[in-house]
Amino acid sequence: MRARPSRAVSVLVTSVILTGLLVPGAAAQPADGAGDPAPGPESVAPALVELAEIPAEIPAEPPAQPARPAGRELFGAACDTVIEGSQVTAYCHNGYPETDLVRLHVECDRWWDVDGDGLAVTVGPAGRVELVGRCWKEVRSAWVSHRRP
Repeated sequence: MRARPSRAVSVLVTSVILTGLLVPGAAAQPADGAGDPAPGPESVAPALVELAEIPAEIPAEPPAQPARPAGRELFGAACDTVIEGSQVTAYCHNGYPETDLVRLHVECDRWWDVDGDGLAVTVGPAGRVELVGRCWKEVRSAWVSHRRP
């Protein structure tokens, strides 16, 4: 994760914008000294920021992520999982040119109920498959895992 550089950029940009809003107000004060505050410990000189002092290395936008290889993206059947009571059904469709091995995993809610991991089923290109699993009582969660043959 690269949260720090983007946070630093946003803080830098915010400070430059705020300074840009304050500088015209400081420049609009009368030069004869009538608008100047009385000298004392609470009077502070306006801060000026030189834009030349901002480092040029900080990008305005985060760097673009490198593109993944096309062969690695075209894999994995799309699966919809439906839980009805203690029954779990997963409907998978492989819209990609590579074969996918899908497997249904069912986690049961009760401590004494045995969790189930189904057998791996082959889903060819443009193929569909229905996976079924169950618990004796309630189902806590269910998911489908994918693997290359």
